[in-house]
Amino acid sequence: MQTNEEPLEGITVLDASRVLSGPFCTMQLGDLGADVIKVERPGTGDQTRGWTPPTYEDSEASAYYLSINRNKRSVTLNLASEEGRQIFRDIASDADVLVENFRVGKMEEWGLGYDDLREENPELVYCKISGYGESGPDKHRPAYDLIMQAEGGMMSITGEPDSEPVRVGVAIADIGAGMYATQAILASLFRREFADAGGDRIEVSLFDTMVAWQTYMASYYFATDEPPERMGSRHPTIAPYQAFRTKDDWVVVACASEHIWPRFCAALDRQDLIEDERFATNEQRVNNREELEALLSDEIAEYTTDDAVTLLQEHDVPATPVNDMADVFSHQQVEARNMRRAIEHPATGEVEMPGTPMNFDGMSTAFDKHPPLLGEQTDEILDEFGYSEADIAQFHENDIV
Repeated sequence: MQTNEEPLEGITVLDASRVLSGPFCTMQLGDLGADVIKVERPGTGDQTRGWTPPTYEDSEASAYYLSINRNKRSVTLNLASEEGRQIFRDIASDADVLVENFRVGKMEEWGLGYDDLREENPELVYCKISGYGESGPDKHRPAYDLIMQAEGGMMSITGEPDSEPVRVGVAIADIGAGMYATQAILASLFRREFADAGGDRIEVSLFDTMVAWQTYMASYYFATDEPPERMGSRHPTIAPYQAFRTKDDWVVVACASEHIWPRFCAALDRQDLIEDERFATNEQRVNNREELEALLSDEIAEYTTDDAVTLLQEHDVPATPVNDMADVFSHQQVEARNMRRAIEHPATGEVEMPGTPMNFDGMSTAFDKHPPLLGEQTDEILDEFGYSEADIAQFHENDIV
């Protein structure tokens, strides 16, 4: 039976990150029940607040910002001022986790690095996310997802063989780094709790993430000394495993085992292909990929996408249309899994967004804090950390918050 208890209830996260990788990490921690305090620059805030269009409904709220900042509270702090940095230190002294993605060395320059903050809070788990990491010749280079996907190898294997290289449609270098950061933070919290080890300093980079995500493609290179090439939707070691054009659109088919191949042939009424020695095993199908693809393309082009998907699924062959966002968020499984969620927002009314894929037996995940307005909880948070009304008024007057 599910309760209102959340896995990270009681954990405080100081979020000094912006744009995507850090905010995606801290949103996951917020979804797990942590109290996430998002530090933003007075006046402008996180850069993504200004990344428009699109805006949400008739407001000026950036759809990009709203997508990755739920379950957080916003405090504005001028970290260029010593007063702002001192407030930051005060919050950090009581935090469990700090996440930041300033340029390498900036937090240390401000006296807000791990060694500075651990003096007051030896239990602090401090996570640094950067483009290239904090060592190596490229550590000071600026990093953007497009550059990371290209430099880290992803674009060399993405796209059709004879076309230009393309990036994956979402910023996977940022999102992947945010996911690795979340994993590392949870591991450090576990170690702190059960090994009595104190805090940790964690470092995650976008470039390392892209290199790590090459997985089996990297292994193919190590095994053959030949860099893998772009193959469109095809798979280098499975066939057929790709998209085929239909009368009206596309269908994706995944014959990922020898047991599926005969069912696939039966669905197309091409049982003769089962006995064809060119296609008898997956290895032979891969070796004769071009002949196989030509045959199957002609067959599948006779069907509409709906008919092809229905026929293949009736024969227990993994198949699907290529869904766009409208298709995805009207999908029966999305509804069944509560992956289309809505939350009330003071500027936009109801905001819709994807849910979290994390589910627990006996606990719940959070979905109760709208992506905050800039500085929405500044006074509330300063009050929690012991500042008087007079102090807070002075901070506002002096542009500290």
